Amino acid sequence: MQLLPIGFILAIIIAVLAYLAHSLNKSGAIAATIMGTIFFGLGGIPWAVLLLVFFITSSALSRLFKKRKQGLDEKFSKGHERDAGQVFGNGGLAAAFVVIHVFYPESAIGWVGCAAALAAVNADTWATELGVLNPHPPRLITKLNQVVEKGTSGGISLVGTLASLAGAFVIALPASLFTGNWSLILIITLAGLFGSLFDSFLGATAQAMYYCPTDKKETEKHPLHTCGTETVHVRGWKWLDNDWVNFACGAFGVLIAFILKGFLS
Repeated sequence: MQLLPIGFILAIIIAVLAYLAHSLNKSGAIAATIMGTIFFGLGGIPWAVLLLVFFITSSALSRLFKKRKQGLDEKFSKGHERDAGQVFGNGGLAAAFVVIHVFYPESAIGWVGCAAALAAVNADTWATELGVLNPHPPRLITKLNQVVEKGTSGGISLVGTLASLAGAFVIALPASLFTGNWSLILIITLAGLFGSLFDSFLGATAQAMYYCPTDKKETEKHPLHTCGTETVHVRGWKWLDNDWVNFACGAFGVLIAFILKGFLS
């Protein structure tokens, strides 16, 4: 608890820099300050490193391949400036495990849960950002013989899956290094991969999807499409937007990690 003021200051600095770099909007910067305070102030350096690896790599990829995705922005619910919903959807569960660690410091549950949640959302982010490099269109995860447009929720590809694996690994590596438990590399990497695939499954089945009657395209955007037309709900649960899907992605990753850890312990 003594580190909370220092964690708060560090969190503000990083949030302001991210806001100035247009990686976060105002609400996202406030949410990131709260999140950073928890990680830096309650967790310390190891926990902060996991968070920073996720945030820096995902933000860098968003910028690096921004031009490649310009034609796909109309499909995604939000742009590259993350808002509070995205920040909490991606990192809220991991932050909860930091708090769990504070109350149960001798247990590995907090560390494994935090790493698995971040690995899952990082894997999903990498798959989304790098999947556009695939020269071939993706296939729907629930019907692998069905080809879909790039950027379609539930679409997967070989390039995207490999990117997902890499995104999970970059979280798993420091998670193992800080503890000296090398079995975590496999556990966290697989947890991240399966969390990302679960995200795609929800995107193909239960996530709220809308239709733009003007552009005649399916989209996550609501209530207005990029063109300004009001979108119409066509499938999925209305409450299950992309932020909740990201949260579910992290939760499924945590579940897989605990199952694998039970088998490998």
